[in-house]
Amino acid sequence: MATFNGQSYLKEQIDSILCQLSEHDELIISDDNSTDNTVSIIKSYKDNRIKIFLNKNKSGISQNFQNALEKASGDIIFLSDQDDVWASNKVKEMSKWIEKYDLIVSDCEMVDQNMEQIESSFFCYNKSRGGFFRNFYKGSFYGSCMAFNKDILEKSLPFPKKKKVWHDLWIGEIAEVFGNVLFLPIPLIKYRRHNNATSTTGKANHRALHTKVLTKTTFLYFFSLRYFKLKFS
Repeated sequence: MATFNGQSYLKEQIDSILCQLSEHDELIISDDNSTDNTVSIIKSYKDNRIKIFLNKNKSGISQNFQNALEKASGDIIFLSDQDDVWASNKVKEMSKWIEKYDLIVSDCEMVDQNMEQIESSFFCYNKSRGGFFRNFYKGSFYGSCMAFNKDILEKSLPFPKKKKVWHDLWIGEIAEVFGNVLFLPIPLIKYRRHNNATSTTGKANHRALHTKVLTKTTFLYFFSLRYFKLKFS
């Protein structure tokens, strides 16, 4: 989990995760120099499964997630935002498929800040499906819905230090090229959309055409470098 000024919804999300973890699991949290009560909320849990790491300076979403992922020791990694709520069967359901697939993306229910439903299926709303070029054109890899194995993690790190290269699309496309991907049509989180959300999902965040072209070009450049490094090293 990556956090930054997430005090409003953080406890609800942590509670929904911890109840699904075994005593051998871990919840790695990287905080990006929050100025609210986020860190205090995390530290209030007296649970040895929670491990928090604090960035000295604000690093941005992707690098904050990288900081957490570099500390992960498990064979199966779930990404988590700070403001969603996991379904009670999320870990169990996605773990059924992880031996057959290298990366899984679940569907989710989109809700507002009061947990009122906006869309019953993000897959339907976004027309989500697999495929490298399809996702390069219109991304369906949203980290809060993803789980993957350690091999995909190792191939994905480190992330390019460019804000235009989003960590979840990067991991998803690595899995498309070097592994097997499953889009699981079962909503397993309540994906909360609100004014303070850091995700780029939503109509208000559509970029201008020239910015989109620059973003795609930057992504493709860095992905090509990683591809050739992994393929021929």
